[in-house]
Amino acid sequence: MKEVKCECGHVNPHGTVLCESCGITLIEEKAEGKLHDMRYEGSARRSQTYNKTFIDKIWNFFSSVKVGVWLIVITLIASALGTVFPQQMYIPQNIPPVEYYADQYGSLGKLYYQLGFHDLYSSWWYLLLMASIGVSLVICSIDRVVPLYRALKKQRVTRHESFLKRQRLFGKTDTGSSDESFEKVKERLKAKHYTIREEDGNILAEKGRFSRWGPYVNHCGLIIFLFAGMLRFVPGMYVDDMLWIREGETKVIPETNGEYYLKNKEFTLEVYDKDKDNKAFSEALDNAGMVAKNYQSDVVLYKKADNSVPGEEAKLEKVKEENIRVNEPLKFEGFALYQMEYKLDELTKMSFTMVNKSTEKQLGTITVDLNDPESTYDLGNGYTVEVMSYFPDFEFNEDGEPTTKSRIPNNPAFIFKMLTPDKPDGEISFVAIQQTVEPFGDNEYQMKFAGIETKDVSGLTVRKDLTLWIFALGGFIFMVGVAQGSYWNHRRIWIRRNENEIWVAAHTNKNWYGLKKEISFVLEGSGIGEPKDQLQEEK
Repeated sequence: MKEVKCECGHVNPHGTVLCESCGITLIEEKAEGKLHDMRYEGSARRSQTYNKTFIDKIWNFFSSVKVGVWLIVITLIASALGTVFPQQMYIPQNIPPVEYYADQYGSLGKLYYQLGFHDLYSSWWYLLLMASIGVSLVICSIDRVVPLYRALKKQRVTRHESFLKRQRLFGKTDTGSSDESFEKVKERLKAKHYTIREEDGNILAEKGRFSRWGPYVNHCGLIIFLFAGMLRFVPGMYVDDMLWIREGETKVIPETNGEYYLKNKEFTLEVYDKDKDNKAFSEALDNAGMVAKNYQSDVVLYKKADNSVPGEEAKLEKVKEENIRVNEPLKFEGFALYQMEYKLDELTKMSFTMVNKSTEKQLGTITVDLNDPESTYDLGNGYTVEVMSYFPDFEFNEDGEPTTKSRIPNNPAFIFKMLTPDKPDGEISFVAIQQTVEPFGDNEYQMKFAGIETKDVSGLTVRKDLTLWIFALGGFIFMVGVAQGSYWNHRRIWIRRNENEIWVAAHTNKNWYGLKKEISFVLEGSGIGEPKDQLQEEK
């Protein structure tokens, strides 16, 4: 595209409406109204100038404010729909998501899963929406801020007559003012913190230009904020996992690449006592029942030793001991372990005794670790028990067959095969809590419940967030832009000597009332008349 040379000699980019230097109208059909549209100083914006190539069309699409608003609205609607049903991270981990949503919420849940709402914030189309908003913000900003900056930087003090006449505040005064009056006007402009430029006896007083960049500073903050949000999907940048660990148990901490381990020495739960703690709340405690006063996990943090051999049991080096309470996490290497939940008296071991039903003679006892049961238990003297099936959280399915709801031993059940010297082929027995079934007829031997062992379980949230400082930076920059554009405004006053007259014109991007008051103060007693508001005269 060819550049446009103004009569003042300044060369403007193609598509410029008002000359960047003198302000004369370059495209008459764009200036049919009496007043100039000063929103972008009449500068040439790429989106309104070029529309031929494929790149131009993409640029013009994303430079539209309407497109940006619609992208934000669609993203907000999608985010709201993501809260209709729980996200995948909050559903039982032992059930496939497609089955869980279909079973719990029917056809609507199945559709919810198929559309990707079950893992919304990691879905490709949601990330694409986020990226599109970022692209829209970048292109919108560049499309406007670059030509605006160029136009404001290149503006001359002496502006064309047509430019001054088409300002909202404009007035003429017959010559009667002396140089002393002009000096007085300049002093008052300086008192109001205006920057003054002079050319051939004409004045341009300007202040608050930096406020014009407020919206674009906002955009920078939002772009950084969106970037931080997308960084959370980069492995290692953001971790929010759950670690259930029993008393006495040592487990690897999730997302640490097997480098750190945690041992739960003891879990402690303290509850409010209505007689000791605060009698004023005794009635409330009676209604609420048990209310936790404090619950904590006494833990030991270990680090895998450097001389550990792959494939063998890890050698651990103690890092530190700490008590994890609510809002008092254990912190290490950017990670934080928070006490979030607990479970009291979870079944950990069950004991069974093999007995001869007719003689009630006890032939031996086995103790089954409910979290890691063995396949065979030898009682000696030719008596053996095999674990054919184990159901940690037992229930019957729709076909009447035994199954498990989860891997947590909430309601354990077993199918035992009892091998004895007189029954070498074995006898099969189904044993659950307070329930024994012999599916193949009456057995001679029986596995009899002998006792249980329980342990408390701590629920710790494992968190790591390397994006927080980026979020904070984006939020800070955004608020700077809000303050910049809200509490300041760009004001300009042109005073021109035109033969036997003095012309005064003024413009601001907002708060015209404040500008009028400043002009009244500046021109008071100078003999120069105040400009009139041409917009009000048109009305």
